[in-house]
Amino acid sequence: MPELPDITVYVERIAAHAQGAPLTGLRLASPFVLRTVDPPVAELVGRTLTSVGRLGKRIVLAFEGDRFAVIHLMIAGRLRWSPRQGPVPAAIPRKVGLAAFDFPTGSMIFTEASPKKRASLHLVRGADGLAAFDRGGLDTLAASPAQFAARLRSERHTIKRALTDPTVLDGIGNAYSDEILHRARMSPFRLTTALDDAEVAALHAATVATLTWWTTHLRAEVGAGFPDKVTAFRPEMAVHGKYGQPCPACGDPVQRIVYAANEANYCATCQTGGKLLADRSLSRLLHDDWPRTLEELEERRRGAPATPAPPPASSEGGPATAEAPAAPARRPPRPPSRPAARSPSPATPRSRTRATAPGPGRASPPGPDTTSRPRLGLGRKKSGPR
Repeated sequence: MPELPDITVYVERIAAHAQGAPLTGLRLASPFVLRTVDPPVAELVGRTLTSVGRLGKRIVLAFEGDRFAVIHLMIAGRLRWSPRQGPVPAAIPRKVGLAAFDFPTGSMIFTEASPKKRASLHLVRGADGLAAFDRGGLDTLAASPAQFAARLRSERHTIKRALTDPTVLDGIGNAYSDEILHRARMSPFRLTTALDDAEVAALHAATVATLTWWTTHLRAEVGAGFPDKVTAFRPEMAVHGKYGQPCPACGDPVQRIVYAANEANYCATCQTGGKLLADRSLSRLLHDDWPRTLEELEERRRGAPATPAPPPASSEGGPATAEAPAAPARRPPRPPSRPAARSPSPATPRSRTRATAPGPGRASPPGPDTTSRPRLGLGRKKSGPR
């Protein structure tokens, strides 16, 4: 998902390409991307783009007359600029295209490379309507250390969750929170209420330094163009997306925690004192077999003999094992047997009459007289008129 540094560069480049120009058209390729009906699309066409801003991870296009277009890229949404080549604006890509904002000098194409279609576009009238999209997170780059400390300690969360919560801090997601915590040398599972003043100050400094460095780096990478390689996985990153690769600070392998659809990366040596953080899925599955330190992890990878697991718990109580019980041995297949021939019972001969359920108010018809008509044989019934 594009985060604060990416969104900031998007805002700057949109303003450089289209601010001050009228919107000549707003084309929608997907009916699902537009989440509002008031104001209508036609009400924005012809209005001048007066400014471009950021509201959390959303991009806000402000048009004259207090009309706004709010773009939320979510995870796979992207923007690209297509210069005008002639009288006809650039085409919207068929599979990934969502919408296009047409200006006299070019078109800004809104795409999403995901079948889930989470990206959205809202058209808003007035400042009150725009305020509904403000999640209330603190802008870290504009806040003082005291404001940062007060907001961080306002709720009891892990540092990882506090950094990525849009109601606590503004514009930070999974990728840059990993980089911030690595720079601050802090565990993602530390609680915000347990941090002392020095640790909060160090976290604030790491947050500002990380976001500033990446914004400057991306700005220089784009130059006078438009961002077309926005991704959460970059080779310059220290730990995010680098599971198993050496940490640039200590050289030990980067670890990860998998939860829901996300993955947090960290360095055990730099951030947790060599302790491996428990993974929700694997640690619950392995129990006592889960390695607690980097040394245990390396021993298991080298194939060193592991400590035997404790015996399973008995009815009187005792240590439980984490190993699954051995599967029972399979029995050899039994030879196929021929079905036994049925011997007809002379007391219950086959009836030629089809049984029917009696209707309401009707008596059941009498059955066939089985005593006067003994069965004569077991051959097939002859077909033909009866």
